[in-house]
Amino acid sequence: CMNHFELFGLVEGFELDTRQLADTYRQLQTQFHPDRFATAPEREQLVAVQRAAQINDAYTTLKTPLRRAEYLLSLRGTDIRGEQQTLQDTSFLMQQLEWRERLADLKGEADPEGAIKDFRQEIGHDHQLLMQQLTLTLAAGDDLIAADCVRKLKFVDKLLEELERFEDSLFES
Repeated sequence: CMNHFELFGLVEGFELDTRQLADTYRQLQTQFHPDRFATAPEREQLVAVQRAAQINDAYTTLKTPLRRAEYLLSLRGTDIRGEQQTLQDTSFLMQQLEWRERLADLKGEADPEGAIKDFRQEIGHDHQLLMQQLTLTLAAGDDLIAADCVRKLKFVDKLLEELERFEDSLFES
């Protein structure tokens, strides 16, 4: 069974050309579209359907940086997909608590929109630094540190989503 990178003819690595990925995805999708196998024997139809599913799954995994990082780590023997492991990094956990408190405090701000903007910028900056660290550690083969970066980035992504939901709720009232 081909891995996702091979399927798309890409070099196995974290940094990839997303435009090339999208182009190849469209080509493969056309090539294995079930309609093209409508008159083919049942066995070939089945293979085409499975192949189309694999292509979709591979594309979804590779186009999203965190999922791509997790997949790459799993290929290298560090599988953290679906894990419930908590972070061991105390300072990061403290940072998390601080962010959660700030998120809760936003509700009482005189200018919540301005506060949200500042908060998002700050979190965005941390996100950027973590992405840089992830890129470097994956390239260097420091998989355990890279795995920790992924865990942290998931926290940060979740926080950004919550911030967005809070912002939406302001405009609904």
